Amino acid sequence: MNAQRAGEIIAAWPEESREAAQLVLDAYGEPQEVTESLLIWHRPGPWKRLVASRAFDEHRFPAPHNDSVESVLDYRVPPEKVSELARFDGSVVVDRTRGEVSARCHDEEANNLALNLMHDIVSGERTAEEARAYYAKEFADYRRGEPTPYMEQLRFSAGTGTADPDEPLLSDAELEAASEEGRQKQRS
Repeated sequence: MNAQRAGEIIAAWPEESREAAQLVLDAYGEPQEVTESLLIWHRPGPWKRLVASRAFDEHRFPAPHNDSVESVLDYRVPPEKVSELARFDGSVVVDRTRGEVSARCHDEEANNLALNLMHDIVSGERTAEEARAYYAKEFADYRRGEPTPYMEQLRFSAGTGTADPDEPLLSDAELEAASEEGRQKQRS
């Protein structure tokens, strides 16, 4: 792709994703990567990566809106907490191998809210149900013009060394034996 400015690219996007992308452009300027369907910033503000996409998803929690901006952090989520995070909000995604967690919402403030509550769940401060109730309260407070501390900024620090490559179940010897079995089957 040539070096088109992000503003020129998003001019052709649907209004739902164009508006959200413009908020990120206004906050962080031109992204490091631009395609016809994605704008990607590396290390803007507190984020490892921020992605605005042409595609958007309808999301009905806590009220109908569209998700098209993804905020990514280095953060280790223990495997036993992943199901609880899925119960909390389907737009919070855990990539255990990379050691990343992300939220995909309409804007950075909503991502702050989702990820702050993700941290509360992982640290045991709230259950998924309590986090959902707080999310709805703060979302409504934002509309009322009331204080929204969880939307203002992240209330925790992202980690380092968060990748979890897991543990091998097969040894080199077992893999070699399986490969030899496969070669013998092919010969027969």
